[in-house]
Amino acid sequence: MDVHTFSGSRRSPLAGWLDAPSGWAALDPASERLHGMLQQVPQPVRDALHGVWLGHHLHPAVVQLPVGCWLSATLLDAACTSPDAARRLTGIGLIGVAPAAWTGWVDWSTLTAEQRRTGLVHAVGIVAAAALQGASLAARCRAARTGTAPTSGRLLGLAGLTVAATAAALGGHLAHHQEPAESL
Repeated sequence: MDVHTFSGSRRSPLAGWLDAPSGWAALDPASERLHGMLQQVPQPVRDALHGVWLGHHLHPAVVQLPVGCWLSATLLDAACTSPDAARRLTGIGLIGVAPAAWTGWVDWSTLTAEQRRTGLVHAVGIVAAAALQGASLAARCRAARTGTAPTSGRLLGLAGLTVAATAAALGGHLAHHQEPAESL
């Protein structure tokens, strides 16, 4: 059965888009350089970040902090309530990016070259999302200092969440449909 279908349904139109980065060989030089750097991390550290001690990959659990905070901030923005809480959630989400990145890179280092291409595009998307959230936080702080509505912070946060969700779709596709090379 094609991994892009569910019990007799047709192949998703998104499947081709999600598979596309795996064929982008132009990413290989950067991928190989990063892969080599990650192989220099001591094995016990990689094992801890990979989740060997838990028997489960840590990355899917750890990413819930930034995504959950950014989603919550966006919901508060949509309700036009509690700009202070939305600002704090945006900042906490940014703090959560570091452990999510560490665990993600360690998982990425175990993948095949084709899978690493998809993972690299996923990572670039997350960096873009974090940059948008950082700009959102700056705009929200400026609005709090001046006593104005955090409109630009809200829009930047929504853009960051949208980019993060798109990048997460690639990450989920990689984890569930491109069959990672190594399991725990």
